[in-house]
Amino acid sequence: MILAVAVAAFVSTLLGGFFALHLRDRLHLILGFSAGAVVAVAFFDLMPEALELGADMYSSSFLLSVTGLGFLIYLMLDRLLLMHSHAGEEPGVHQHRGIASAGTLSLHSFLDGMGIGLAFQVSAEVGIVVAVAVLAHDFADGINTVNFITKNNGSRNLAARWLAVDAVAPVLGIIATLFFTLPAAHLAVMLSLFAGFFLYIGASDLIPESHHAHPAFLTTAMTLLGAGVLYGVIKIAGV
Repeated sequence: MILAVAVAAFVSTLLGGFFALHLRDRLHLILGFSAGAVVAVAFFDLMPEALELGADMYSSSFLLSVTGLGFLIYLMLDRLLLMHSHAGEEPGVHQHRGIASAGTLSLHSFLDGMGIGLAFQVSAEVGIVVAVAVLAHDFADGINTVNFITKNNGSRNLAARWLAVDAVAPVLGIIATLFFTLPAAHLAVMLSLFAGFFLYIGASDLIPESHHAHPAFLTTAMTLLGAGVLYGVIKIAGV
């Protein structure tokens, strides 16, 4: 199952990059859906699961503080390394900025893969829910990887190479978790941390990006739909 998810993550990232290269008119709707999905999995899956796993070892305030820490760690990665830019901005004059951004995004994708692998260590149901959200995010990652390169004077061939790197990254993250198993106490902390990561990705990255060029009602509706779909998946999975 987990290897099938790894393949799906690889394909999802490639599809996102393909859309960025060829079909740009509806990207804001896809990003909006992805935003709702990753925020929902943080609120409705990762945080409740972390609180349940760690109930006998940690206070709820500690685990929620770890979620806040995860949010701030991802913020620092984003601000210090990713050097975020939006689709409507003028292209930069330095190609290395696009390469640095795409490289850091690939690191983020590796962490996403680890999130899937650790979720499967909790249970297959939790793993599937997290995988659904990450697949939606990986699609957006493919879009952003291509955009980072092309907006900063990079060629389509360079964009395609970095897209391949970003597509492999979550697969490597998933594979890495096959070589170690965390006890429940550590899993609770890690799930709290990844909940913070997902909240930042959705609220501070995907939602602003989806509304940057298209602040339309339909984009908001897609965000709500993404959250609703993931909430339904969580309830169906019985997590």
